[in-house]
Amino acid sequence: MPKQWTADGILDLARSFQPACILAAAADLDLLDAFGTDHLTADAVSRRLHCNKRGITVLLDALVALQMLNKQSTRYSVPASIARILTYDGADSVLAMAQHQANCLRRWDQLAKVIKTGKPARRIPSIRGEQGDTASFIGAMHAINAQVAAKVVRDIQPLPFNLLLDVGGASGTWTIAFLHANPSGSATIFDQPPVIPLADKRLTEVGLRRRVNLVKGNFHTDCLPKGCDLAWVSAIVHQNSRHQNRILFRKVYRALDNRGRIAIRDILMEESRTAPTSGALFAVNMLVGTEGGGTFTFEELRDDLKAAGFIGAKVVRHDEGMNSVIVAKKE
Repeated sequence: MPKQWTADGILDLARSFQPACILAAAADLDLLDAFGTDHLTADAVSRRLHCNKRGITVLLDALVALQMLNKQSTRYSVPASIARILTYDGADSVLAMAQHQANCLRRWDQLAKVIKTGKPARRIPSIRGEQGDTASFIGAMHAINAQVAAKVVRDIQPLPFNLLLDVGGASGTWTIAFLHANPSGSATIFDQPPVIPLADKRLTEVGLRRRVNLVKGNFHTDCLPKGCDLAWVSAIVHQNSRHQNRILFRKVYRALDNRGRIAIRDILMEESRTAPTSGALFAVNMLVGTEGGGTFTFEELRDDLKAAGFIGAKVVRHDEGMNSVIVAKKE
């Protein structure tokens, strides 16, 4: 049954940006990490973060109202349950994703202008700067993918390989899952220069660095390393137009050994393009963030794979979110 909107419901939706902006500011400032286990006054927090006292006081009180901080008299503290998820070293930290969503918010704020002009939103670095934003993006992708990577890889077996090529492999979250699933395999991560040290660090931490070759490059402008028998293209196709995807698929085709396979992980849209809801909203995220990105149907991706020379494209895992997987074979 279609949702029955009311005036109050519409206005509640219109105001829903407010808590998101409060969370975004706290994340951008690394506010909760400034506390540790201390009980601090607003004046002490403003000094630690070199922020305006009035601004910090208003933000702290708003976070208390949202039940994300505690307040006793004039002192604030971080509940342990919040520290677990919104501090840098928290056991279940999603701080990087909150920072990434703050960057998304700055682009979504320009949506009407994007629709009017047809040009993506102007990128506005956070107070952490471009390098900090890159680190947050990579950390956000790890935080989200680490929760599901092992299960997704298990679900799409058998998918054997001798050498995996992880295109745009970031800090190695998916490579780690594939190598755990295939103890005899090795991998190559191909990503841009600023990302490679993050992959080196994470792979070293989990004891897999010797099984992975790290190659710097840009898949838009550079050829991909050859010799792999499985190419993993994870959460990339939505960043591209269909034309860009065809170019990328041809590069993957040339990089694969004979009878090698490509596996694509991404959102799959229904033919109407209005479902799943998460995909329709994510298309907006690509509208404000890219020149031609979007979310695609299986038929569109199958046709683009076929144009690059691949055969037998099929959905091996279907998901309402980002974790659908298509596999095709090099002819």
